[in-house]
Amino acid sequence: VLLVVSLGATGYSDNLLRAQVSEETRALRQSLAQTIRDPQALERTIETRRVELEAFYGLDDPWFQRLPPTVLRVLRLDLGEARSLRTADGSREIGAIVRERLPYTVLLLTTSSIVTAVAGLVVGVRMATRAGSRLDRAFAYAAAISFAVPAWWLGILFILIFAFRLEWLPSGGMLSTPPPTGEWDRLRDLAWHALLPIATIVVVSVGPYIYTVRTMTLAVAQEDHVLLARAKGLSDRRITSRHILRVAAPPIVTGLVLGLAGSLSGSILVETIFNWQGMGRLYFDAVGALDEGVIVALTFIFTLLYVVLRFFLDVLYVLLDPRVRLAA
Repeated sequence: VLLVVSLGATGYSDNLLRAQVSEETRALRQSLAQTIRDPQALERTIETRRVELEAFYGLDDPWFQRLPPTVLRVLRLDLGEARSLRTADGSREIGAIVRERLPYTVLLLTTSSIVTAVAGLVVGVRMATRAGSRLDRAFAYAAAISFAVPAWWLGILFILIFAFRLEWLPSGGMLSTPPPTGEWDRLRDLAWHALLPIATIVVVSVGPYIYTVRTMTLAVAQEDHVLLARAKGLSDRRITSRHILRVAAPPIVTGLVLGLAGSLSGSILVETIFNWQGMGRLYFDAVGALDEGVIVALTFIFTLLYVVLRFFLDVLYVLLDPRVRLAA
């Protein structure tokens, strides 16, 4: 409701659609000027086409009648057609474009999130058990550097080192030229090209997550129930798994899930640098091509993914925290 009101009442939607109409009539004028020499006939033709386009986009109706059906179509993932972007087989349907690009972004984000989660748990718990040591201070500095390094700068640095200087990995793209023909060969080639983008996302995200795990684990390790478990003579492994990590799991999982949602915006830069044809690169191409429909659709998709992740987080809370189940 707030989106409809903000887009309609401020006149943003009308201005966006009128700009679309102006662009199409301008292109029509350039094409017809070569065949219609009479200026008055040309203007009548252009004006007739302008009226048709305004009726097509619903500009002859007020915004409060036009936008609600549009929002309902977006909620049904009926996203319309793109102006200039296409799928690999030439389709202009925005839904088809998104479905084609989405698996590649999921591949990057899911893989990087798994690596970040494993490294964060292993290193973060290790730091918490040795708080104040040289190892703890070293990883704290590394986490701060990881948080501060821009993803685009690190991606370019990785390309210079691993692709151009050492020639270990490809500098970009998703498949070699020419691409492999077999299915398994294509998958291996795709994974080979995904190594550098995944490494870039992991490096810029693992530091903050390690420090989050370390802080949460250290805070729980100082609580009374952990001291009681140590007084009972339980082993360190049992104390860590049953009495520390189990209690600290909800905030740790929260940091991981929200970090995954936040990495959606970072993937725009990483995918653009490595020419990875995912949702992030599609967003960049849509902005460069001034394809408003694709921009709005991708914004909705990113928001929808964030909402789904938040819902998934609520479900995990019920599974991880028995106090939530008891309260329910």
